[in-house]
Amino acid sequence: MQAPLYQVKAEFFRMLGHPVRIRVLELLQDGPVSVRDLLADIEIEPSSLSQQLAVLRRSGIVVSIREGSTVRYALAGGDVAELLRAARRILTELLTGRNQLLAELQQIDAPPEPLHPTR
Repeated sequence: MQAPLYQVKAEFFRMLGHPVRIRVLELLQDGPVSVRDLLADIEIEPSSLSQQLAVLRRSGIVVSIREGSTVRYALAGGDVAELLRAARRILTELLTGRNQLLAELQQIDAPPEPLHPTR
């Protein structure tokens, strides 16, 4: 029996739920990037990056391209870049709302201004 669509979606989002994987996907939005360049940008151990790239590759969200001794990674499709842009828009809206709420809370907590100016 096949898993329900909502479960498959949850597994997909769980796969995305790692900061290094998200950073890799962000870096790949502009085109293929070599492992060396990914390591320079992300600054983690090569074995950790390799593990995260393997998860992304197994999921089919990225592909590896061998060019001689260099391995480059690329997004498997443009939908991933669109998903990251949508996430950025959603987060921007959420954080804007929180900043507005914070400003309101700070205004409420501010001491009241005097009714009559002091002379």
